[in-house]
Amino acid sequence: MSNSNVLRGTMMLTGANFLSKFLGIIYVIPFYLLVGDAGGALYTYAYNPYQIFLSVATLGIPLAMSKFIAKYNALEEYATKDAMLKTGLVLMLSMGTLAFLILFVSAQWLAQLIIPSNDLANSVEDVTFVIRMVSFALIILPAMSLFRGYFQGHESMGPTAVSIVVEQIIRIVFVLASAYLVIHVFKGTVTLAVGLATFAALIGAIASSAVLLTYFKKRKPMIDREAHLKGYGTVTRTKKDMMSELFTYAGPFVLVGIATPMYQMIDQFTFNRAMANIGLADISEKLLSVILLYGHKLVIIPVTIAIGLAMAVMPAITRSFTENNQAQYTSYIHQAFLIVMLLVLPASVGLAILSDQAYGSLYNVEEAISYAGPLLAYYAPVALFFALFTVSASMLQGINHQNYAVISLGVGLAVKLILNIPFIQMFEAKGAVFATGLAVLTAAALNILKIYRVTRFNVRPLYRKSLLIAILTAVMAVVVLLVKWFVGLPFGEEATKWKMITQLIFSVLIGAYAYLWMAYKTTLLERLLGDRVKRFSKWFI
Repeated sequence: MSNSNVLRGTMMLTGANFLSKFLGIIYVIPFYLLVGDAGGALYTYAYNPYQIFLSVATLGIPLAMSKFIAKYNALEEYATKDAMLKTGLVLMLSMGTLAFLILFVSAQWLAQLIIPSNDLANSVEDVTFVIRMVSFALIILPAMSLFRGYFQGHESMGPTAVSIVVEQIIRIVFVLASAYLVIHVFKGTVTLAVGLATFAALIGAIASSAVLLTYFKKRKPMIDREAHLKGYGTVTRTKKDMMSELFTYAGPFVLVGIATPMYQMIDQFTFNRAMANIGLADISEKLLSVILLYGHKLVIIPVTIAIGLAMAVMPAITRSFTENNQAQYTSYIHQAFLIVMLLVLPASVGLAILSDQAYGSLYNVEEAISYAGPLLAYYAPVALFFALFTVSASMLQGINHQNYAVISLGVGLAVKLILNIPFIQMFEAKGAVFATGLAVLTAAALNILKIYRVTRFNVRPLYRKSLLIAILTAVMAVVVLLVKWFVGLPFGEEATKWKMITQLIFSVLIGAYAYLWMAYKTTLLERLLGDRVKRFSKWFI
């Protein structure tokens, strides 16, 4: 897989993930109007345990399947990788059913851990209900995601990209339609509306499965024909050996996949208690909804770049590492890190500067000014750390050091767990953000250090280009600040929805153009993204 194909796959998956996250932000606006802060907090109470159970149910096997197929394609042992697909499907269906049963039964126990007292807007019964509603999606999602890993292992990112978008669209339509009907037509409770919103995960999974099965039915004969032309062969390994190898790959994927939910679960179990201890129980769930849902939806947008990059680069690194092509896999490493810096760093800095405008434009102006905007400003830079951790963990898996990702994540979670309550007591809600930032940065730094020790990639060009990106980002930040100030002048001192929307749109457009213009003029875009950027040269004259 050439650098250009890696970039193409990255852009395809990044585009799909970005569109999915963008739709996720857009739907949150009417969802917020329907269920409010308490409903948003209730939604996250169910979704974070669900995401953890989903990752455990899949055992990391979908992404491990991607690596397994990439490896055995490189070795031209096609019968072995097909045999693994059949075994993996049976395993995923079994694990999904088991995970559903465990989460459904343990819902009340989890709810009691999350809700420390009766002073909060949501009750134990409310949380129990929504957890049970979302648990049904676990039955089919693991098997569905296995097909995504199958296609990615063949370096075909289209099916995954399409299924991601379809899943999100169908899920959002069900979320909003059901919430509206419950609240405004049938005059039901917010709890029921949120419960159906979480049940939408199953509806989206069914739609995504239909897309993937359609692609599989169409492409499998072509994949088989190509394999037989090269000599299909026979299964060279026992089922036990194949499963052992797959689980060796899969174990670390489990923990890497639940990194963000694990950090958020620590907040769920400690934030309300710590805030109550300092006398802020009355606003605790409002602030928590910013960190776990409404603000997090904005912060996660830059991270989608890293997610798409990680999905695309891991099979490529696996193939070149299996072929012992050091020059190629170190080239992928350089490219991946620099693309993260090129795109995620300015996005996170821009979000920090425009935090009031972003939150106020999408949700509530008064909340943006009083507490949500400042909190989001502190949270925004953490996006870069999450992106670096995601991509570096994927690289470790590509170079067969996936077990180290478990160590780095464990250290990061320990940092978060140790610092969270003391930081909240010292800095209030910001303390939870500071603890997350330090934890994720620590984990990412450990990963990068391990990659360097294994591959000995050249640090100097990486450092020089990263420094240039940092300088361009600093200049962009000044431009954004000036545009925000200038655009806001005609509106006066009062913060209004239209003022914030106008400031946000002009600041983003002009700031992004200024940054890309500087990156183009310094040839940075061409060096990282290839000659194809020249077709946009007329935009940067």
